[in-house]
Amino acid sequence: MDLKKYIRTVPNFPNDGIMFRDVTTLFNHAGAFKKTVSQFKDLWREDKFEAIAGIDARGFIIGGALATKLDMPFIALRKKGKLPYKTISEEYDLEYGKASLEIHTDAIQNGDSVLIVDDLIATGGTAIAGVNLIKALGGNIVGCGFIIDLPDLGGAKKLEDLGVKVKSLISYSGE
Repeated sequence: MDLKKYIRTVPNFPNDGIMFRDVTTLFNHAGAFKKTVSQFKDLWREDKFEAIAGIDARGFIIGGALATKLDMPFIALRKKGKLPYKTISEEYDLEYGKASLEIHTDAIQNGDSVLIVDDLIATGGTAIAGVNLIKALGGNIVGCGFIIDLPDLGGAKKLEDLGVKVKSLISYSGE
């Protein structure tokens, strides 16, 4: 199944010149969503991990579905101010400012191996923040998985330069 057929491209969103890759249309198609989860499972089958962390918000969808399929805990990496218990946070740069990602301090145990997932890797700031949060709690990063990689923006390379394994289902290079 060609998953690209189920991803809507929205020109000039949220700013002029950006081709926004909207995975909500993929999630909205049961067969394509099921295939996405299955492909994620296959992509990471050789790697050993004990939990899956999803990045707010679309990473929750794929991460939650994958965690359920693999019978593993799911860890929420949330935007600042959304978690109700004790948290640690990591600030990162956006194209238009700064943002923060948070995790509950009791979300993982020291030494847990964690796979981080999200819908898309662009410049890498959010994913790097997630990696730093998991490491700060004593977790080991098995890798970061994405539905979409935008290699022209360099995020996957930044993660790889930090020693993080990166795998994606789809790439939009030069598009």
